[in-house]
Amino acid sequence: MALARASSGLAYPGRFYAAASYVGLDGSDSSAKQVSSKFSNDTALLLYALYQQATVGPCSVPKPSTWNPVEQSKWKSWQGLGTMSSIEAMRLFVKILEEEDPGWYSRASNSVMEPALDYQINQNTKDEPVVENETSCVETKTISTENGPLAETQDKDVVSEHPNTVPVYDQWTAPQTSGQRPKARYEHGAAVIQDKMYIYGGNHNGRYLSDLHALDLKNWTWSRVETKVATEPLESSSPATLTPCAGHSLISWDSKLLSIGGHTKDPSESIQVKVFDPETSTWSTLKTYGKPPISRGGQSVTLVGKSLVIFGGQEAKRSLLNDLHILDLETMTWDEIDAVGVPPSPRSDHVAAVHAERYLLIFGGGSHATCFNDLHVLDLQTMEWSRPSQQGETPTPRAGHAGVTIGESWFIVGGGDNKSGVSDTVVLNMSTLAWSTVTSVQGRVPLASEGLSLVVSSYNGEDVLVAFGGYNGRYNNEVNVLKPSHKSTLQSKSMEAPVRDSVSAVHNGTTRDIESEIEASQEGRVREIVMDNVNHGSKVQANNGDTLETLKTEKEELEASLNKEKLQSLQLKQELAEAESRNTDLYKELQSVRGQLAAEQSRCFKLEVEVAELRQKLQTMETLQKELEIMQRQKAASEQAAAINARRQSSGGVWGWLSGGPQEMVDSP
Repeated sequence: MALARASSGLAYPGRFYAAASYVGLDGSDSSAKQVSSKFSNDTALLLYALYQQATVGPCSVPKPSTWNPVEQSKWKSWQGLGTMSSIEAMRLFVKILEEEDPGWYSRASNSVMEPALDYQINQNTKDEPVVENETSCVETKTISTENGPLAETQDKDVVSEHPNTVPVYDQWTAPQTSGQRPKARYEHGAAVIQDKMYIYGGNHNGRYLSDLHALDLKNWTWSRVETKVATEPLESSSPATLTPCAGHSLISWDSKLLSIGGHTKDPSESIQVKVFDPETSTWSTLKTYGKPPISRGGQSVTLVGKSLVIFGGQEAKRSLLNDLHILDLETMTWDEIDAVGVPPSPRSDHVAAVHAERYLLIFGGGSHATCFNDLHVLDLQTMEWSRPSQQGETPTPRAGHAGVTIGESWFIVGGGDNKSGVSDTVVLNMSTLAWSTVTSVQGRVPLASEGLSLVVSSYNGEDVLVAFGGYNGRYNNEVNVLKPSHKSTLQSKSMEAPVRDSVSAVHNGTTRDIESEIEASQEGRVREIVMDNVNHGSKVQANNGDTLETLKTEKEELEASLNKEKLQSLQLKQELAEAESRNTDLYKELQSVRGQLAAEQSRCFKLEVEVAELRQKLQTMETLQKELEIMQRQKAASEQAAAINARRQSSGGVWGWLSGGPQEMVDSP
């Protein structure tokens, strides 16, 4: 599919402007009169709307008067395209023209093609600044696929193409970047904040890194972020020790970066959560409560609502883990979860994703000698593990891969199996648990690496995957971009259906194959909207009276719908106010409990001091008691000796004999 799209040229503006000139919409005449002379009224209005969307953008002009039915039909056709990107409008314009007039390109004369190309050059260069050291004829670097290497992307209709346009779907390309690229690395962390991809830490030649870099995803410019460490503790954080690390997790939260865990040279006993504030360029350490997990690296960290779910990893003594912990980011409290069911075996370097804010999915990873390709699901409401059945071709075992989600699609890139790097990019539909392959690369390229990073960002109104770094025999620091065509067509309510229901449907043989619907959904939905508006415009031209009645009916329906939406909005505001009130009460209660705990801790400390003082006094009293006993014995001995001496002095002579005293025996000479 990627090859077909690349060869068709539908993604290139050059073919669009040639087509617009061919049908009469070349920038000089936007009345659609020339278009109407070549096509039916419905097709002409559709082409006009797509042309306006591609060259002007979403409709922002006021609605024409009802007395001008032609202009109103054109306005409604344009308005029906919503916020469709200009590139997509160009692609649909050429596609519809080729369906209606397959031989248009061969019949277009040079007099038509050359002004179209000149107009395209003016459009491309009108609003773009001149960049030094950058050629005007761009050569887009592509990655070879499983069907053979692609030719260099250089369509004959393209005269001036922006160097970082992502021209085709489901194909990795390497954009041109400027600025100082970060040092090559793997096992680093990556996250996106406001159109900037931040790269932090990692491993290079066995050395842990602590540098922070940012890639501006609008102009693809690298810059190194000079950081500092907080010196004064805050209420929610304390001064950080910026230790080089690898195998950590980098999460974007509240316009800040959270770095969780990671391998370090001198690991701490428990896992650390560091926070980086881009506004102040300052690192600090979050103050957490409860019992934190032991320090580790290679774990998965998933943001679920306002909580971080941490699973597995490898601790400092190289023991593999499969424990589960949750950090509440509102109360900053750790909670160790004892889930039921059979958990995944101990592992590290796996990936995790959340579906419908309820189901945690774990895929792959490795032990010391084995790589896995199993899929496990944790119901975060019942805290129960399960291992559901999967559809499609299950990916090969891998560890050190990276994954991101777009809607219901979970994209997984890279990794290794202890033998070689994994070359395929796969996607899992998290509702149907169906696997499919997006594309595959050949050779020892950075995308077939372990420890690479993958983020999702918006470029020209479309979601793109951005990969960086990795190790596949050498350390990499290249950037690769892919624009996926797999997009969920289901509404948010459908995501509430549990994964287990999808698994049950698979067992019953009722799972639908929706890949074709996904690929055709955008075109079909756009055309249906526009054609409905076109048909309505034809009726306006036929009967102005019916138009007024229809407009009145639509107005009444819109007013009724608006009133209903207002009522729902009021109810939601009331529920939000109640929730905020409960949250405020809970926060006050939490603060009160914390105050009581602090008071009890202070009282406990005072009691411990008093106990220590009493023990010291008791020891002093025991010493005095011993000294008193010794003195009493000495006194008794002295009194006894004095009594004996007194008796000796008073004994002998007549007075002694008369008093009955003892006679001393005197030896005669």
